Amino acid sequence: MSDVRVIIQRDSERDERVVTTGTTAADLFPGERTVVAARVDGELRDLAYVLGEGETVEPVEISSEDGLNILRHSTAHVMAQAVQEIFPEAKLGIGPPVKDGFYYDFDVEKPFTPEDLKAVEKKMQEIQKRGQRFSRRVVSEDDARAELADEPYKLELIGLKGGSTSEDGSAVEVGGNELTIYDNLDAKTGELCWKDLCRGPHLPTTRLIPAFKLMRNAAAYWRGSEKNPMLQRIYGTAWPSKDELKAHLDFLAEAEKRDHRKLGNELDLFSFPEEVGPGLAVFHPKGGIIRRAMEDYSRRRHEEEGYEFVYSPHTTKGALFQKSGHLDWYADGMYPPMQLDEGVDYYLKPMNCPMHNLIFDARGRSYRELPLRLFEFGTVYRYEKSGVVHGLTRSRGFTQDDAHIYCTKEQMAEELDKTLTFVLNLLRDYGLDDFYLELSTKDEKKFVGSDEVWEEATATLRQVAEKQGLPLVPDPGGAAFYGPKISVQARDAIGRTWQMSTVQLDFNLPERFDLSYTAADGSRQRPVMIHRALFGSIERFFAVLLEHYAGAMPPWLAPVQAVGIPVGDAHVPYLKEFAAEARRKGLRVDVDASSDRMQKKIRNHQKQKTPFMVIVGDDDMNAGTVSFRHRDGSQENGIPKDEAIAKLLDIVERRVQV
Repeated sequence: MSDVRVIIQRDSERDERVVTTGTTAADLFPGERTVVAARVDGELRDLAYVLGEGETVEPVEISSEDGLNILRHSTAHVMAQAVQEIFPEAKLGIGPPVKDGFYYDFDVEKPFTPEDLKAVEKKMQEIQKRGQRFSRRVVSEDDARAELADEPYKLELIGLKGGSTSEDGSAVEVGGNELTIYDNLDAKTGELCWKDLCRGPHLPTTRLIPAFKLMRNAAAYWRGSEKNPMLQRIYGTAWPSKDELKAHLDFLAEAEKRDHRKLGNELDLFSFPEEVGPGLAVFHPKGGIIRRAMEDYSRRRHEEEGYEFVYSPHTTKGALFQKSGHLDWYADGMYPPMQLDEGVDYYLKPMNCPMHNLIFDARGRSYRELPLRLFEFGTVYRYEKSGVVHGLTRSRGFTQDDAHIYCTKEQMAEELDKTLTFVLNLLRDYGLDDFYLELSTKDEKKFVGSDEVWEEATATLRQVAEKQGLPLVPDPGGAAFYGPKISVQARDAIGRTWQMSTVQLDFNLPERFDLSYTAADGSRQRPVMIHRALFGSIERFFAVLLEHYAGAMPPWLAPVQAVGIPVGDAHVPYLKEFAAEARRKGLRVDVDASSDRMQKKIRNHQKQKTPFMVIVGDDDMNAGTVSFRHRDGSQENGIPKDEAIAKLLDIVERRVQV
């Protein structure tokens, strides 16, 4: 037998080895059970792949990103096999891995029930224990059509050949010009148990699926289009160990408790009335207090930093968005036009920036006015499909804390540095302090401006980001068409990452709007434009904080900062006098004068996550004092009334979390 030369790559180490012809990737890693696939010359391959001359082979560990995707995609195949064993009439859609799990779509007569999912999961466990082998084979288009003649959705994918994507962007199983089928083979006899059109790779056997669980089912349009049939989608999750699965399920349980939609209902903060429409929230009084407190503090800090407040209407003539380019680049995200003024199209605004440009251009500007920082709490409207609307975090109408900064090119670096520092410090004031930064660079297929300008702007943003001393993650091609950006990514109390503030450079709009200022030498110069949204949107930031604090907002943001709890009815007037004095000092203090017993009142306000309860009985009333009960159940007794109010004021003003 002849030999072939291969290179084994592990991190930075390279090991050149001569092996016999027919050696597979699995043969290079004997006994390494955590290796589930290989990357050969940059392409993911099954461990059964036969190695060729000069190929570079990297092991793929099950706990790596690629390994997890392979594990989850293999588990999706096991789930699809289980479904068809229980429901033989089920037709197969697609089954890709997604973040933390997988799904598979099925065309079935009736939606799956919770009992169906339990049966499918039990059948999956049986298949997993059988140790079926995943076996890849290349097929012609005619053979694929013949083998999958009873699977209409697979036949459609065969017709596409070049591949397609699902509604969440996941690639489907067909890709490139080669068609492949994966067979699930009996471990002992080699007989075919099940098969699917798929590009792989997969685990060697089903026994290497350590831990999985089915989560839920939902309806989903075939290939994400409302014009296509509605299928039933089953979601699941799979992990390299039972401990990791348990940790993930515990995390999901905690996340569910913190879900802002659930908390918004329980704490009476906001709602989404059916009469208004999806993605359009109304804030209730308590939610309105939190929102106003957020906005008031932000407004004060912006004024201290030299921002000037502006206001703009919610709708405008379509010509403005034609000029800005939004009708060319962003029309799908805008609501349809309204026909007003003898056929003139008006649009609900998706962005505030075009109107801020009009404010800049309303009169001549001098270099002495720059940098000019315009700020607006501007409500915008974006058409999101109902399937992606998600509470306050993905809405159709929301208010941006939108700023646009106009400066000279010489001021650009300093202004960016000031802006990013201001953004991070303000986020810290709201209680977020675990950050990393993301630098989004030019999409080579979609950009305006010269390469030289992009290179200078990107280098400037990189230097500004690095000065913060935070991790900087590249996002190649992630910039908008008009310039690079820095995104602040914040981790919440349970480790989830949220994209918060963005700082973007724009070479497009100043050019489109022909913006200029008079320079010191009398010449007309083009300003640099910086877009900056700190919260992103008030609504989304509200949701992030609500989940971060699990509804227990810090006292300075809490709708009720303290509630008076009388031991008996005789103590109500005393507490009302205390509350009135506290309100005169700017505190939000109520008194619970209901007929409920004291212990029930305490339980009620614990559920409402009120920061402090001010309890008064005979001893306190006689001594001119109150007792403080904290969220954790601890209590301070006998605090003089004036001292108690001063203490509350201090906690609120210092924005302390309790």
